[in-house]
Amino acid sequence: MENVVVLGAGSWGTALAVVLAENGHNTLIWSHREDQASEINEQHTNKKYLPNTILPSNLKATSNLEEAAQHGSTIVMAVPTKGIREVCGNISEYLTEKALFVHVSKGIEPDTLMRISELMKESLAENAVSDIVVLSGPSHAEEVVLKHPTTVTAACENLEAAEKVQDLFMNQYLRVYTNDDVIGVEIGGALKNVIALAAGMTDGLDFGDNAKAALITRGLAEITRLGVKMGGNPFTFAGLTGMGDLIVTCTSVHSRNWRAGNMLGKGMKLEQVLDEMGMVVEGVRTTKATYQLSKKYDVSMPITSALYDVLFNNMEPRALVESLMLRTKKSEIDEMS
Repeated sequence: MENVVVLGAGSWGTALAVVLAENGHNTLIWSHREDQASEINEQHTNKKYLPNTILPSNLKATSNLEEAAQHGSTIVMAVPTKGIREVCGNISEYLTEKALFVHVSKGIEPDTLMRISELMKESLAENAVSDIVVLSGPSHAEEVVLKHPTTVTAACENLEAAEKVQDLFMNQYLRVYTNDDVIGVEIGGALKNVIALAAGMTDGLDFGDNAKAALITRGLAEITRLGVKMGGNPFTFAGLTGMGDLIVTCTSVHSRNWRAGNMLGKGMKLEQVLDEMGMVVEGVRTTKATYQLSKKYDVSMPITSALYDVLFNNMEPRALVESLMLRTKKSEIDEMS
């Protein structure tokens, strides 16, 4: 049994805390909201994020970050990308020994263009971290808490740390693989949200299966182009954190990014969509960061560029698709490289 703390009580953080508790670990989940922590402790529910789920009675919650920091030597970071700097900075004050950090967020910080592990290394005190492991893959929280078969990847350059995380989470319904390609895993996990927004738009426009299949395939091509240019292993993008995560996020109603894109495709404005969602849509911030990365690395990313224009330059979603279809003719294989 390990003492593990999960920072962030959204749907995915809660689902992972459930897995850890059911695996027999002494698990504490931290929420920045006292009422949410009380609900988990007293009612064993988290109705805002997982409304139909009864949480294990041995899963405890707190809204006190100092208490969370002192709970265990393994810390799962499950807060939205925009909150990572603040939470990492705050928890560093309370850590008395080095901890193994596991992050499950999928995004890129705009402007700095840092991946999550880079962002954490910069934000955490140097004496606070033993290793940072990325846990990523095609995994909807709503299905994990139903114990539907799910597979994810634990990535770290130190494979011993990745294997420890594998042991913590793996059970009969959650299978965990390992990988040492942190760059590829983080880029695949972040950029699939960009393509999922575009996929939702094609569904909102009623363009059908042909259009979405093309979008997913060409989306994977541009994710791979950028990821390899940044130092990722090309085989990673054909795996769980590339193709796998892309498929599930582009095709499921559980996907926030697909739902947001779908509403945009139906004619809603971005501000309306974000208000109605009531939850973080990581793909919006990541689209801006990915557009910036494409310029930095001089990588052709036509879907990302067109989506950027829809989100930030008031381009109509239908015009996005037309601009992609009428691009200069290319060879598919040349485009994949």
